[in-house]
Amino acid sequence: MRISEISPELQPTSPDSLSLLLGELEASIKEMESLPSCDLLQVKISSRIQKILPPLNAFLPLPESRKLQIWKLSYRLWNGCVDHYNAFDVRSDGDDKNKTTLLYFKEEQAKLRQMAADLLYLAANVSGISSPAFKTASFYHRAGLIWHEIKRFNEAANCFERATDLIAKVDMQRISDREEQNLLSDLNISRAKTAWEMSERNLALILLSRCKNLLFGISESSKMLAEQYLQFGKLVISKEGQSAVGEALKLFNEALDVCDKGLKGTKRPEEAIALKNIREKALEFVAAAHLLGEEFDNVLKCVRLLRETHKSSKHPSVAFMAMKAYLGQARHGEAEKELKSMVINKEIPEALCASAVETFFKEVGSADAEVANTVFIGLLQRGHITAGAVLRVTQAVASESGDFSRSRTKVVAELVSDERTLALFSGDGEAIAEKRVAMHAVLWNRGAEHFKRKEYDVSAEMFEKSMLYVDQGNRVLRSKAFRVLCLCHLACSHLDRAEEYINEAEKLNPNISSAFLKFKILLQKNEQDRANHQIQAMVHCVDFKPEFLTLSAHEAMASRALPLAIASLVILLNLCSSGKEMPLTEVTILRHIIALLLRSDDPDESDILKYTKRARDRSMEIGHYQFFGEGAVGKSEFNWFARHSWNMGLKTWKEGKFDICSDFWELASEFYDAPSDGGEEHRWDVCKALILCASAMINSKKQEKSDLTDSEAKKALQMVDRAGKILLSSPSSGVCALDEKCGIEADLLSLHTMSAYYLKKRVSGGCQKQLIKNFASSKACTLQHLLSLGAHVSEGPQADLEDAEFTYQTCLSALLTDSIPDYGTVSFVIRKLVILTGLRHGEVGDEVYAVYREAYRIMVGLRETEYPLEEGKWLATTAWNRSVLPGRLKQVEAARRWMEMGLQLARQVPGLEAYASRMEKCLSALQNDNPSS
Repeated sequence: MRISEISPELQPTSPDSLSLLLGELEASIKEMESLPSCDLLQVKISSRIQKILPPLNAFLPLPESRKLQIWKLSYRLWNGCVDHYNAFDVRSDGDDKNKTTLLYFKEEQAKLRQMAADLLYLAANVSGISSPAFKTASFYHRAGLIWHEIKRFNEAANCFERATDLIAKVDMQRISDREEQNLLSDLNISRAKTAWEMSERNLALILLSRCKNLLFGISESSKMLAEQYLQFGKLVISKEGQSAVGEALKLFNEALDVCDKGLKGTKRPEEAIALKNIREKALEFVAAAHLLGEEFDNVLKCVRLLRETHKSSKHPSVAFMAMKAYLGQARHGEAEKELKSMVINKEIPEALCASAVETFFKEVGSADAEVANTVFIGLLQRGHITAGAVLRVTQAVASESGDFSRSRTKVVAELVSDERTLALFSGDGEAIAEKRVAMHAVLWNRGAEHFKRKEYDVSAEMFEKSMLYVDQGNRVLRSKAFRVLCLCHLACSHLDRAEEYINEAEKLNPNISSAFLKFKILLQKNEQDRANHQIQAMVHCVDFKPEFLTLSAHEAMASRALPLAIASLVILLNLCSSGKEMPLTEVTILRHIIALLLRSDDPDESDILKYTKRARDRSMEIGHYQFFGEGAVGKSEFNWFARHSWNMGLKTWKEGKFDICSDFWELASEFYDAPSDGGEEHRWDVCKALILCASAMINSKKQEKSDLTDSEAKKALQMVDRAGKILLSSPSSGVCALDEKCGIEADLLSLHTMSAYYLKKRVSGGCQKQLIKNFASSKACTLQHLLSLGAHVSEGPQADLEDAEFTYQTCLSALLTDSIPDYGTVSFVIRKLVILTGLRHGEVGDEVYAVYREAYRIMVGLRETEYPLEEGKWLATTAWNRSVLPGRLKQVEAARRWMEMGLQLARQVPGLEAYASRMEKCLSALQNDNPSS
């Protein structure tokens, strides 16, 4: 075991022991001196010496010879550290390993240097050596500086405090050595810096304040103290910002005060210059602090003071702060002058110029084009301007600025196309390529902003200038620019120019967006054939998406080019089975196509019918809910197609287009018969549609003056029979009357009866009297219905006289049961019965006579003119005339009976008195000639 390893209290205190300790100390120092600098960290000399120092305290007080020996060993240790530090070649240079090695080396240096100071402190006063306390304090001070450098602030503070203690008792009046005076000042400043780092701000400021009394009129000390005040002020502002403006100003003013006092005691010009420079900096920071606190008047005072007292000062921040202060006071004219002076001053860094321009145009939104032009020209004339500075200024000038935006953008457009500007952005290299990209982005974004505001002319100019900064090989970006320019000119209605741009875009990069824009242009030029061809071409684009067809349809509708909108949607409809993701459902597309067809000036019902049938077929093919959809949306789509078919049936019925009308009614019945949320909610709609379809089929053939084929008749009869079942399922048949807008004055049941009668006669023949009886017995049957049915049964190729006679007879019975019969209608029915009965049973048969006799009974007792006079005359004259044939055949009795009927009827008709008188004479003559009759 070594002596140095024994604990202090057990170590011997003999002179030989002291010699051994000092010998071991000298050996360690000697080994340190002989080691290469790179091996110093491996040997750990500091650990050995640290074990030697404590036992030396046991030998105090030391003899003079030993003090001198320790003093020399201390200097050898210190000088060895200096040599190693100078020889050490490891640099940080971004390498983490080198940084760590350097840190450990400096830590070892600090330890060894502090030990050297400890040895001097142990030796204390040595005869023959002047100011030993100051020399020891100097060692501690410099060791503390290394601890501070490696951010070991506690160790640094310890060293500085020990140094302070050593020289605290020295009489300041006796200090005349310049080096010692500097040490006093440096030590307090170093200690203040360490205290600041340890967040002991008050202590740091107290220590700096002490330095004011330790300057001794030395300019270097004044300079260091002023600089430290500035440093602390900058730290306060940088960390705490606007809230610490007051504290920072105090520190900056302290720096000014130190400079002023230092200048008073300065004798040499070079020393004065240094202090004036610091004073200038202090004034600049005072101005900056006031600017941060928005005390613009104080800023301008500082600026004036700087320009008056430091006329040689050309620091760029002065003009910049002046400009910002003027802006803060809204004195834009003065701010503009400061900016212009900065731009043309080649000594001001271009980065600061660019920053000033950015600040000015951000604050002064109303800056006009003249200012922007001056700024640009000034920059370009500086000579050594870089592309980066031009880029920043361009961005600032072209920024949003209200009413002046257009004019300033024009200036930007002119100057970015200037040959000098283009030269700055030309050339190869990654850096300049990035600047070109950035400039392109600035111009492009400004163009986009003007486009949003619908300033298409300015926007187009910006997009054109942005192309100057696009590499010729960048086909995609150039194509994009051509497309955007096409949009701008399209918005300005420069259609030919827009078409030129889109053609160029297609050459560079043919895609769907280019095809779509070309379609828009052709649409605007009203070249519908070419536009239709362009729609077809879209589908073949590599990046085609069905959404472009919906866009095309919208554009066409906006331009009122409905055929093109329909063409787009038809192509989209055909893509529904392609497996592509569709922007619209198939049912929606069909609905839009039909709606557009209906909006046409001359709708083609056959096309409308075709797409309506397609909707019916697809719903049957893939299922009702799969086609129309579920929920409220699906129900809405279903109802639209059903109502559409119904309305088209009504429309074509009113127009007399019964052939296509029947198809729409049939479609309506099929739509309403499809599954729906209501189950039977549409059964009456189905019933009406079936009846109307059958009726339309019959009317169509009547219109063509032809007859239904067997298959058509059977199909129509099936519809009628199915409708009949629905009617019979109602407790009160016929309650759902047909809408009067269709132009048919018959009830649903009446129409059904007439159609059924016609079709059954056509298919099976024979008497269909039961149909009439059923209809006549229904609650829904009215006199008008019976009259219509009578006319229907008695006319046409399927006329049946017996059924017609029965119908009119039923109608007459119903008329006479009324409390106040309509004798006009009664007379009409009687005339019909007379004609029909005559046709069936002969003109003079008993059946016909019975009709006349019933008419006479009706007329008896009526007031004059209550029975229509013309009908009465007709009955009287036709009854008398029927006697002619029997008379010629010598059937006297029959002739007399008809003559009497005619006379009786004539007596009931006002105005036939003379005629009746003549008839009486004729009848008397007949009776006289044949008395036996």
